[in-house]
Amino acid sequence: MRPRRPQMMPPVVHPTKQQTKHHCCEYIVPEVHPTHTTNVNHHLYKHYHSHPHTSSTVNKVYHQHFECGPQNQNPGRPQRPPWF
Repeated sequence: MRPRRPQMMPPVVHPTKQQTKHHCCEYIVPEVHPTHTTNVNHHLYKHYHSHPHTSSTVNKVYHQHFECGPQNQNPGRPQRPPWF
C-alpha cells in the first residue's frame, strides 16, 4: 500500500482570545493653592478726662476813717483817733 496523501480539512477556527495591553502615560499637573494672611493690628486709645479744679480766696479789706470831734485843727493832715 502506498501512502496516501493527506487530505486537507477545513480549518477549525477557535474563538478569538482577547488580550489587553495597558500603556500608562504619566502627566504632572501643578496644582497651586494660594493662601493670604491679613494681619490686622487694633489700636485702642483710651482717653481719660480729668477736670482738676483749683480755688483761691481773696480777702478784701476796707478801711474807713472817721473824725471824732473838734481836734481837727489841720484839715490837710489826718487826725489820730482819741484813744491813741
